[in-house]
This record gives sequence, structure tokens and C-alpha cells, in this order.
Amino acid sequence: MRIVRLNKASRKDLLDRLLKRSPNNYDQYNDTVLEIVNRVRTEGDKALFEYTNRFDCEDIHASNILVTEEEIQKAYGQIDERLLETIRKALKNIRNYHEKQRRYSWFDTTPDGTMLGQKVTPLAAAGVYVPGGKAVYPSSVLMNIVPARIAGVDKIIMATPCSRQGAVNPAVLVAAKEAGADEIYKMGGAQAIAAMAFGTESIPKVDKITGPGNIFVALAKKAVSGFVGIDSIAGPSEILVLADETANPRYAAADLLSQAEHDELASAILVTTSEELAKRVSDEADGFIRSLSRREIIRKSLDNYGCILLADSMEEAVETVNLIASEHLEIMTKNPFEVMMKVRNAGAIFLGENSSEPLGDYFAGPNHILPTNGTARFFSPVSVDDFVKKSSIIYYSREALEKVRKDIEYFAENEQLTAHANSIRVRFESEEA
Repeated sequence: MRIVRLNKASRKDLLDRLLKRSPNNYDQYNDTVLEIVNRVRTEGDKALFEYTNRFDCEDIHASNILVTEEEIQKAYGQIDERLLETIRKALKNIRNYHEKQRRYSWFDTTPDGTMLGQKVTPLAAAGVYVPGGKAVYPSSVLMNIVPARIAGVDKIIMATPCSRQGAVNPAVLVAAKEAGADEIYKMGGAQAIAAMAFGTESIPKVDKITGPGNIFVALAKKAVSGFVGIDSIAGPSEILVLADETANPRYAAADLLSQAEHDELASAILVTTSEELAKRVSDEADGFIRSLSRREIIRKSLDNYGCILLADSMEEAVETVNLIASEHLEIMTKNPFEVMMKVRNAGAIFLGENSSEPLGDYFAGPNHILPTNGTARFFSPVSVDDFVKKSSIIYYSREALEKVRKDIEYFAENEQLTAHANSIRVRFESEEA
């Protein structure tokens, strides 16, 4: 891995390179995605099946796009018993974590007759997208569906690509059944996002779409945002390891490569205050790569978006961490808890040498659908909050309104909104006559 001395120029160069990975910078695909989205919106099933037959299976139509219960039960017989057991263990951890995010309505009253509050209502329908291209992600199934189920969403549908033979990966089907999906549809790409956003003859319309995907999925989510809610526009995976001289270089190298293997556009960065550690991590990474199955993807990822940044101080290192705002942040320092308190921007934070990123991907419980490309500055991981909406509740008795009416009227007239002021005034006109 390249070792670069951290300074203003190198930091700017890195940030500029990372930004190139953002879905917002792939304008060459925009027209294609918009055409797909608009055709599915206007033509419904006709366009959906045309695109699905072109990109996925050659024989998907209204009678077989919905996964049947028989297909799901067959999937149970196709996976290893140990995988089923592992899915169920992970599911328990994910449920336990997300249960703590559950929100409740609240109301406050006063003696003079006011009631203010917040009503929390689950979404009626949610669509979750699970990719199925270069790899299979039953873990993403759990991370999408569990928070929606806990939130109380009435209907959860899942979209995932099928094989050319029309089959969905059995591990994905089992994970969806275990997590509580109501319906599973054999469709992927931008056409799946559009179908869930607008509805077709075969696909129900949803209120929100969550889940990661390729550049076409990301741009389609961007295109339908506003017609439906979305979690965020996800880009390629990324990891940032913040380490000092106490870190284990072999652990750090292994963790960096765990994300580099996802995609040629994935980013793996080490920020450290130790030159010796930097050199040892680079050597360890070179050694690991030779034995890993996805070595070509890893090499391209590291060549383009991987590096080791040498910082003069931990303060400078943390400042860089906050600027990058990585999807995954591992803190391998003498006191990771102290350092963590200085971090403002990260999707998920892993503390200490035993808390490696795959722990969060599969098993610990927190959601692994995270903000990427610096959006951790303003986005959060997918959570139960993504599947509820909040309504403000306001009630005033006449007595309570009378106490504040003059203030409201004055405020409205100050803004030259006389109809607003009149709306309050008419309620007391009999007293002023």
C-alpha cells in the first residue's frame, strides 16, 4: 500500500479522489437510469418485464415474478444447517439491538388546557432492495427487514435479482423468510426501484425504499426520491482504520482488505501516527493479498482508493477522520474510547483490536447499511427511525388560546399575513363586538 505523509495537499488529493466514487459523479449513466425509471412509471409491468428479461432472467412475467412459498421451502432444503443456525443467531442480535431504537408517541398537557405531542406512525409499506450481482448478501436481507418489522410496517416487500434460470439464491430467500418479509419479487436494478416507487400491475407501491445496490440502483433511488422516501444514495464500500503505535499491524492489514475485496471502487485507508506501523501494515497487506481469492479486485481497489496516511499527531489524524467521514471506522489506539469521543463523522465505529468490521457486517447487531462517500456528516445508519414517521399534535382550549391570541395575531401581521391573523381573531369576534 502507498504510504503518504499527511499534509494539506495530500489530504485534498485524497478527498478529491474519494469523491470521484460518488454516485453523483456518474453522469454517463443518468440518461439510461432515467429512461428505465420513466418507462416503468408509465408502462408498468410491460417495461419492468422487458428490462428484467434483458438483464436477469429471460422468462419473468406476472405469474412468476413473485417468489412462492414452495420456492422458499425448497430453499430451506438447499442451505447448510449451520448457515441456517448462524442466520438465526445473527437475527437475534440484530433484533435485540434494533428493539432499543423503538420510538413511542408522547403527549404533554398543562392545567389551562393545552396538549402538545408527537404521534409516531409506522409506514404502511416498505420496499427493501437486496443486491445479487457479484456476491450474495443474506446479511443485508436481515439488516433491511428487521428494523422495518420492529417499526411495525404493515407490508414489507423485497426486491432482489434472480439468476438466468429465474431462481433467487436460497440463502437470501431463507434470510428473508426468517426476518419477516411479506413478499419477495424477482427483480433487480433500476427497474426494481422504479417498480416499488410507482407500483405496477404486479408490484405494490411502497412508501420508502432502503438498501444498497450498484450505480444503477443508487441513481434510480436518487431519481425516485421525493415520490417515495429513501434511506440514502449508497456508494462503494469503505473502511478507515485510525491507529497509533500500539496497534497490531496484521489485524489492521486484514481489516483494510476486508473492504477492498468488495469492489474495485472500494476504499481502504489507514491513518496513523506511527511510521513503523505504516510500513508493517503495508508489508502485511502485500502478504495477505497473495493468498486471497479476490486478489485482483483488492489490488485495483488499493491502487486507486487505498493508502496509508502518516499524521504528525493524533489531533491531525482525528481531523482527517472527520473530513473523510468514512462508512466504517476502526479505532486501534491505546485508548480507543477516548479517541472515539473526538470523532464526529462515521457510519459505524469499531473500538479496539478485537472489534473488526466484519463483526458489524454479520453478527453484532447494529445495522450495516451505512452512509458512504462522506455522507456520514449528515446521514445515519438504517434504523427503526427509517420506517416510522412523526406527526405533531396540537390541542388548545379556548382559555389557553385566549392567553396567546394577541401574540399570534401580532406575529402574523408583522409578516403581512393578515389571513393568518384573522384565523385567530374570528374566534373572539363575539367578545369584541
